[in-house]
Amino acid sequence: MRPLLRRIARDSSGASLIEFALALPIVFYMGGAGIEYTNMARVHLQISQIALDLADNASRVGLSSNLAATQIRETDMNDVLAGARLQGNGLGLTTNGRITISSLEMVMQSYDTVPVQRIHWQRCVGLKSGTGFASSYGTTSTTAGTDATLANAGTTMSTGMGDTGYKVSAPTGAGVMFVEVNYTYQPFFGTMFVTNKVMHYTASFVVRDLRDYAQIYNPSPAATRMTCDRFTS
Repeated sequence: MRPLLRRIARDSSGASLIEFALALPIVFYMGGAGIEYTNMARVHLQISQIALDLADNASRVGLSSNLAATQIRETDMNDVLAGARLQGNGLGLTTNGRITISSLEMVMQSYDTVPVQRIHWQRCVGLKSGTGFASSYGTTSTTAGTDATLANAGTTMSTGMGDTGYKVSAPTGAGVMFVEVNYTYQPFFGTMFVTNKVMHYTASFVVRDLRDYAQIYNPSPAATRMTCDRFTS
C-alpha cells in the first residue's frame, strides 16, 4: 500500500482539472456579472435616447398651416407615443414601464391676465402604475387642455418641472414638451446581480414652431385620448 500511496501523492496529472473545477464558479459569477452590468448600461442608454427622441418629436408635430398657428392634436400625440413604444419594443418598455409627456406652457390664455406657467395637459402610455411610475414632477386632470376654458386650464407649476436644481421652465409665450420614462429593468440572471431596478429618465425640448396653445385638439374622426388614467401597452 505504501508504494501505491506514494505514487498517488506524486501524481499531478489531474491538477489542472481540479484547479479548473475550483475556479469555474468564480469565472461563471464574474462573467455573469459582466454580462448583466453591460446589458444594464446598454438599457440605460436606450431608455435615455427614447426619452430624448420622444420629447424632440413631440416638440415638432402638429397640423401646420401658413395661415394659422400649428395645432397639436390627439392623433399627433398618439403617433409620437406609438413611435416610442416601437423604439422600446425590444425592452418591453410599455409592458414594464410608463411614459408620461407633459405640455409645460408659459402662456397667457384667454382667461388669464398675465402669462401663467402650467402643465396644460398630459398624455401617458404603459402598464405600470403606482409609486415610481407616475409623474414625479406634477400631474393634471384627464380633461385638462381638452378645451379653452378655465375649468380645464391644467395645473399651475410656477417653478417649472424637474429635480431640484435642474428644473425646466417654459419660455414666455411658448411651451416645453417634458418627458418622463420609468422602466423596470429586466435582468438576464434574475435577482442575482440586480434587484427591482427602476430606471428613471427625463428629457425636454422647447416647441419648435408657432403652436396654438389654446388646447389639444381632437377633430373628427376623434382619436382616443391617451390620458394618464389609462394603462395600456
